Amino acid sequence: MTGEDLSLVLESLGPIVLGAITGTIPLALISFALGLVIAVVVALMRLSKVRVVSGIARFYISAVRGTPLLVQLFVIFYGLPSIGLTVDPWPSAIAAFSINVGGYAAEIVRAAILSVPKGQWEAAHVIGMSPPLALRRIILPQAARVSVPPLSNTFISLVKDTSLASLILVTDLFRQTQEIAAFSGEFMLLYVEAALVYWVICLVLSGGQNRIERRLDRYVAH
Repeated sequence: MTGEDLSLVLESLGPIVLGAITGTIPLALISFALGLVIAVVVALMRLSKVRVVSGIARFYISAVRGTPLLVQLFVIFYGLPSIGLTVDPWPSAIAAFSINVGGYAAEIVRAAILSVPKGQWEAAHVIGMSPPLALRRIILPQAARVSVPPLSNTFISLVKDTSLASLILVTDLFRQTQEIAAFSGEFMLLYVEAALVYWVICLVLSGGQNRIERRLDRYVAH
């Protein structure tokens, strides 16, 4: 690496990190939070004994998991205007990522709920808890501990997938990198730099995953 290359890396690091702080990370956090809410609702629908309700959940999961995220993003941003619904880049990205996370995380949440021993339901019933209260106070906290590792992987994947938002003009880490690379002509150098920044973010998230797992240990039935 020449002195000019090093200078370019140092000069571009600030805007790229700023793009991560103001674009990539908020986009991932908001989308994951909304997607997790969708996932819990869809998981409970999937567990429903009402066939229509369960069928709707199955269809949603199948549609999300069976189509590319990029296509889902383009349908919302470029497709909806054709039927008179124009959505700005940020809301489009959040909607697409949330819907996608909801489809994948729903099966994780469902499996986590099913992993809780049936005796926990029975114990909650014995002490007079209603099913919704038992779900909120007993079952979901234990299911959360089981679902942390796979959900963490989903979130880390989402952080990387947010780079697709640059295709609909959302200013994020990758969009900033593209603009600097187009101006300087140093595509290889800057794209490797962006990859390293994504890597650092994912390493930090992996460390946070371990802390969350330890905090949720107290909810596990032994």
